[in-house]
Amino acid sequence: MNTRIELVEAKVEDHVLILEPAEISSGLEQSDVKAQGQMLVDSDQLAFIYILESGDEFVYASLPHQIWPQLKEALDKEYKIAMKLNGKQIELENLTEELRYLLENIKDNANYGDEMESKVVELFSLS
Repeated sequence: MNTRIELVEAKVEDHVLILEPAEISSGLEQSDVKAQGQMLVDSDQLAFIYILESGDEFVYASLPHQIWPQLKEALDKEYKIAMKLNGKQIELENLTEELRYLLENIKDNANYGDEMESKVVELFSLS
């Protein structure tokens, strides 16, 4: 069974955007969580999903639209992006490149849904 984590807090520390969940699944051990460097889009929830791996399951870290302004700032200032899980910081490798790719694909693309497309264009100032 796969786990989903909602990353709802975002703060910058030493040129790193650190994302934190509201709560963690108790069965998830941070020691074996590894970044995959890949992302998906959840148009229904207006979120980007970063894929991590923990043992034999995937962990889906959801980046909801509420933290997109902080993601935009991190992109603009070329900050690294990490998540904090049970006190341990995990760099979300390749997130910047994946996010830039997704943003370009979503712009002017109705396949992601009108609301997702308009929110991406609005919050990431795409023209």
